[in-house]
Amino acid sequence: MSAPLLFSPLIRALPATIPFVGPEAIERQTGVAFRARLGANESVFGPSPRALEAMRDAGQASWAYGDPEQFELRSAIGERLGIPVECVTIGEGIDGLFGNLVHLTTEAGDAVLTSRGAYPTFNYHVAARGAVLHTVPYRNDRQDIDALLEEANRLRPKLLYFANPDNPTGSWHEAEDVARLIENVPAETILVLDEAYSDLAPASSLPPASVIRPNLLRFRTFSKAYGMAGMRVGYVFGAAESARQFDKVRNHFGVSRMAQAGALAALADEDFLRDAVERIVRARDSLAEIARSAGLTPLPSATNFVAMDCGRDGAFAKAVLDGVIRRGVFIRKPAVPPLDRLIRVTVGRDEDLALFADALNDTLAELRR
Repeated sequence: MSAPLLFSPLIRALPATIPFVGPEAIERQTGVAFRARLGANESVFGPSPRALEAMRDAGQASWAYGDPEQFELRSAIGERLGIPVECVTIGEGIDGLFGNLVHLTTEAGDAVLTSRGAYPTFNYHVAARGAVLHTVPYRNDRQDIDALLEEANRLRPKLLYFANPDNPTGSWHEAEDVARLIENVPAETILVLDEAYSDLAPASSLPPASVIRPNLLRFRTFSKAYGMAGMRVGYVFGAAESARQFDKVRNHFGVSRMAQAGALAALADEDFLRDAVERIVRARDSLAEIARSAGLTPLPSATNFVAMDCGRDGAFAKAVLDGVIRRGVFIRKPAVPPLDRLIRVTVGRDEDLALFADALNDTLAELRR
């Protein structure tokens, strides 16, 4: 028997793919060594020094498993949000928690709803369960709440995914609009509210953490403003009974002792977080100016990246992407029309942005020739 036949028919039917091709893989494929890494929405400003010290100390005890209940970190998050510790679950980044959620809620053939072109890792987990993904288009480069609600009330899906702020456009909705979504989603549908960029969002865009419903789960992370993408720490909060379901399928030792210690220290260092957010906002403004100077249109952003409208079709934006990558700067772009006319550039240090500006301008000059 051949090896593929040893796996389930569902898995055999899936493409051998991952949601994102990492910069390391692109370097191996192209032979280009990246001089600036501006494609994965990481924070080059790094973690808090307190977090680094806590992780170094925890490393000395890394012969021992971390607390499988992550009690100290869950307690600190609960205290920060003003909700009971029982309402919080920790996981290996938001991506790992999405995998747990889809496992917990869907079976083959179940309907799941999202926006066409939204964060693809969620879709990746849906496909692996054999659930059926339904989409509605963006409207004016923003997720369309009205269209999502209309389709949700028609489909009655198991899950409805909504990111605020959004990836890949960087757009956001105000809290009253999100509250309308929360209040009107069908009772049998879990609203998956992805708030990965919440630390960078306007305060007016976030409903209070005290807004808790049985069918509402809110996902946040230490990967963005906290600068800890490589440690893989995310969390979800909601009704205690809903949060408790994750214990049935999660990898209980998946968040290491070092990761727990680092996240706990990072959470306590409010001054560092405030400074990191200010640096990200300044760099975001600089990116927008680079785009305008090059003749591109930057979309308003409440994240740590800027989506830039290349002004033509997806093929042209792909040519811009490829040209910038050939010049040693890692960026990304959406793949689904009409968002595929955009490139997406993560914030960085001044020297990183200067490298991007040069690569972009040289690429555009080449394409015009």
